[in-house]
Amino acid sequence: MSTNSFPSPGQWRARFHQRDLAAFQRVAQRHWPGADAVLPRLSRSANHGLLWFGAAAGMAALGSSARSRRAALRGVASLAVASAAINTVGKQAVRRERPILDLVPVMRQLKRQPFTTSFPSGHAASAAAFATGVALESKSWGAVVAPVAAAVAASRVYTGVHYPSDVVAGAALGVGAAFALRGVVPTRGQLPAPGRPPAEAPALPAGQDLVVVVNRESGSATAAAAVIRDALPLAETVECAPSDLPGCLEKAAREGKALGVCGGDGTVNMAAAVAATHGLPLAVFPGGTLNHFAYDLGIETVHDTVTALTSGDAVRVDLGRFRPGPKGPDGAHGYFLNAFSLGVYPELVRTREHWAPRIGGWPAGVLAAFEALRGSRPLTAELQGRQRPLWLLFVGNGLFRRVGPAPGRRHNLADGLLDVRVVHGGRTPGLRLLAAAIAGPLSRSPVHAAVRRRKVRLAGLTPGTPYAYDGEVAHSGTDLLIDKLPEALTVYCPMPL
Repeated sequence: MSTNSFPSPGQWRARFHQRDLAAFQRVAQRHWPGADAVLPRLSRSANHGLLWFGAAAGMAALGSSARSRRAALRGVASLAVASAAINTVGKQAVRRERPILDLVPVMRQLKRQPFTTSFPSGHAASAAAFATGVALESKSWGAVVAPVAAAVAASRVYTGVHYPSDVVAGAALGVGAAFALRGVVPTRGQLPAPGRPPAEAPALPAGQDLVVVVNRESGSATAAAAVIRDALPLAETVECAPSDLPGCLEKAAREGKALGVCGGDGTVNMAAAVAATHGLPLAVFPGGTLNHFAYDLGIETVHDTVTALTSGDAVRVDLGRFRPGPKGPDGAHGYFLNAFSLGVYPELVRTREHWAPRIGGWPAGVLAAFEALRGSRPLTAELQGRQRPLWLLFVGNGLFRRVGPAPGRRHNLADGLLDVRVVHGGRTPGLRLLAAAIAGPLSRSPVHAAVRRRKVRLAGLTPGTPYAYDGEVAHSGTDLLIDKLPEALTVYCPMPL
């Protein structure tokens, strides 16, 4: 009777290494046309993630929608998770030596050989993590990045610095890191569709009977206008300077069956007030630096709006209101689609708008935050009948929910409620604002409070106190009343499948 036994763990490892080495040797002995000039350089360019950081910057700059920026950010974040796992656990758990380079042609070899252990491949992990993270947010960008990531992973075997199993394990770890991050911070596609009460609106194929007003100085609006003209050849597209927008919007509202607007949140705010006054549906084409309202509706590109116009799909949304409006007690009410705020935020907006044309939007935002927190003093106001010092009063049109650890989109744009957040006066405004941001919605503490309200009353303000609404800044009198007009606005919006 035979007494065959299973191979021992050591024998399994030896067999695995022999097959791994055989695969490595086959790659080393095979000539790939053109690879000698490309793969070693590509491998070096991925050192320390530089290739992927550059790719993310290019995606954010060249991409025409928020989806591109989200894809770039998720790709970099996934890479960071994978790198942390590789460097803290992976390289320490299996201390495998690098392959011997005798069989690898000299022209393929890297000028500087890595000195860390071989298993798993950090380059393959970073490449796979970045590509997977990008693809989870944007399939089109994922299709662009994936071949480059595969080439980087292959280059590590081709240049002789890793065995094939090192690369396979690193790639698997990178993919896992991207999905693990998605478990903590969901992608936009994982989030539930926003609450959208359906509304009746005329279908306008090719833009017939639609007048679109474009703020020519708003973000990417001029480029978006060209796309609108191609996609909606029957629509009338009017480009206006910011000072001419009120007149252009009023004229457009009298001439069309629907009012279209292309610009940022401030431009859309003006159009929403006109559309609600005239009882017209609003077609929003994202074209500003920030497009919070459009994105919360699920509108990320011009073609999203075109689809809704063609089919006549629309929803009703709430319109925030404050009295008196920006023109004072004798003027009309003021409206907001996203948020109204008092305190440090209006000063931040004003400083950011001043510096953005000179140094760019993101650096201007950082500078504005620093200046606002350094030089501000808490304002004093009577809020809901109680006198108190405040660093910040934020009133959102609908509850702002979280996307992972950060405040994110609104789930319901017609909930009839205001998302009220207060940061109380005191020392260290920066720490107080950070605590409020971390705590999130519907929380209370001695530092801040977050509650839902249908109406907010402010009294005892110093005349001329700045406030912000949808990114615009104006100045108050002594009193303010903030409330909502439930489902007052109809907006074209693509319906979820």
